[in-house]
Amino acid sequence: MPELEAILSEIIKAYDVRGVVPDQLNTDIAYALGAAFVEITDHPESLVVGRDMRVSSGDLAEAFIGGATGQGSSVVDIGLCSTDQLYFASGKLELPGAMITASHNPAQYSGFKFCRAGAAPIGRDSGLEQIRKLLVDGLRPGDGPRGEVRQADLLGDYAAHLKSLVDLSGMRRLRVVVDAGNGMAGHTVPAVFDGLDVELIPLYFELDGTFPNHLANPIEPENLRDLAAKVRETGADLGLAFDGDADRCWVLDERGESVSPSAITALIAVRELAREPGATIIHNLITSKAVPEIVREHGGTPVRDRVGHSFIKATMAETGAIFGGEHSAHFYFRDFWRADSGMLAALHVMAALGAQDRPLSELLADYTRYVASGEVNTEVADQAAALARVKQAYEGREGNTVDELDGLTVEHAGTGSDDPMWWFNLRPSNTEPVLRLNAEAADAATMERVRDEVLGLIRGAGGPG
Repeated sequence: MPELEAILSEIIKAYDVRGVVPDQLNTDIAYALGAAFVEITDHPESLVVGRDMRVSSGDLAEAFIGGATGQGSSVVDIGLCSTDQLYFASGKLELPGAMITASHNPAQYSGFKFCRAGAAPIGRDSGLEQIRKLLVDGLRPGDGPRGEVRQADLLGDYAAHLKSLVDLSGMRRLRVVVDAGNGMAGHTVPAVFDGLDVELIPLYFELDGTFPNHLANPIEPENLRDLAAKVRETGADLGLAFDGDADRCWVLDERGESVSPSAITALIAVRELAREPGATIIHNLITSKAVPEIVREHGGTPVRDRVGHSFIKATMAETGAIFGGEHSAHFYFRDFWRADSGMLAALHVMAALGAQDRPLSELLADYTRYVASGEVNTEVADQAAALARVKQAYEGREGNTVDELDGLTVEHAGTGSDDPMWWFNLRPSNTEPVLRLNAEAADAATMERVRDEVLGLIRGAGGPG
């Protein structure tokens, strides 16, 4: 079935399944995914399924559940939920789970995120490739009785569990603007914030998978404009923006200024180290250099890892790490089954802010030390050749170290103001012919110089002098 193989190669990504509905992803494929998921999780007695608010999610969920029950597994259907609520259900019930969502993608997309019992991640090398092969080869129909379906409302349990993981007692009253982007945070935030000493100012809480106001993708600055304006207009203490499935949270300070997720990683790391001195903290290789520095200063052990939730979660399991953070605003918690939860990160920020009197911008200044470029994407025809050009230009130069844990990372330790610290990472995209550049330095001028030198090499226009 060459056409099916071609479609599957497009929609099965490194960490999940994602595609345009119905051209790439339809109810027939969703049904087959349900059957294949039962197969790769060893025919569990039950599994848990949740979905986001996209127009197509209900039909895809119904088809997926049909495929799963057809193979004899029963399904706990928790209905509308955030992805971290699905992880909670998988952890609490000790069941494999499937979440129907396309996260921050535009309205025409949908997809599936999978996990094993206890919210253990499933990626390309840990199950998705098996699923692809099963769909290509064709699955035999189940030969036993169909599984049953039961509905379960776990929203209250999810909210209570999150609040049990963060000490929110004694914090001053906060005024918080939350932009749900018409995504699943509109469903979960009211439940989580219930009972907190917080004045909640909601933006776009109506569940609407057409995204009538802006895409639920807070990593793009244009999607934060309304939130920033509302924070300034209302004199709020902070703003929170969630992506479509609410597993990522972006923070704005009281000025409406965007906060680096690296600063949030460092802040939460310090809080977790206070609770468990000497613990291990995971950070991916594009977080700020300040993160491992601050972890060490507070007695913790920083461990650097590749970008991507399956790598972070696996390394957390291997090391027993208490917390992990990525520069994409994914935050992982050992006590939340090592899963990522934007909502839990938000509670940590509010608890830290409410426990003292400074505004958020001053509180986070303690965790911000360097100047970062942000991610700069460049389309290139030959990723490998461009990476080789950059590597050749920088390796062997005095003071530089090079590693290839994930793409190419070059670090220059520096010796002082005349020779400042800088580093960059250049990674190929998993899904498109793009190289992603992140650079950081001790000062803006150095960061801009390094960024522009690397971009020149990528685009064939020069390099370091």
